[in-house]
Amino acid sequence: MTDQLLALVPSYGLPLLALIVFLSCLALPVPSSLVMLTSGSLIATGDLSPLPTFLSAWLAALAGDQVGFLLGRQGGQRLLQRLSRRPDRAALIARAADWLNHRGGVGVFLSRWLFSPLGPYVNFIGGASNLGWMRFSIWGALGELVWVCLYIGLGFGFAHNITAVSEIASDASGLLAAGLVTLILGWRLLKVSGQTKKQP
Repeated sequence: MTDQLLALVPSYGLPLLALIVFLSCLALPVPSSLVMLTSGSLIATGDLSPLPTFLSAWLAALAGDQVGFLLGRQGGQRLLQRLSRRPDRAALIARAADWLNHRGGVGVFLSRWLFSPLGPYVNFIGGASNLGWMRFSIWGALGELVWVCLYIGLGFGFAHNITAVSEIASDASGLLAAGLVTLILGWRLLKVSGQTKKQP
């Protein structure tokens, strides 16, 4: 399916790029990074113009983030209440909401490009946990700008070797996300083991 989709990029150009980027911000499994790399290579060959391509991808990412945030704001509290029925989950959700409210801006920024697999879920949790809309929007817009510039720029710079660059970028992003999850779990285990040792 990815090959068929990429074959459509030269024909449908910016509308297809915008649609794929938008859908990826809603956690749908579409190859947004690969489509942006391909768009960058089409800029290098003169088939797409640089500014409209960057703007299409960036504005579509902003729109997708806003829709995800709104979905979290509208229906996220019900889901969080269901998950909070178990006391252990309730404590984790409360801590996550507190962390996002106090340090959420940087987390939103990094989830757009450095830990991009987490991005769509941060949109939902940000809306559900009442993260301020302006804070979310500013940090999200800056992060999406980095993401779009990075991938379209890589596609432009490595126009003749898109497949290799795509694999490297995908592996690096997945590795960083796995590393973050490992760090969080490790911190939680250390905290739990410290509490266990204190009990008589």
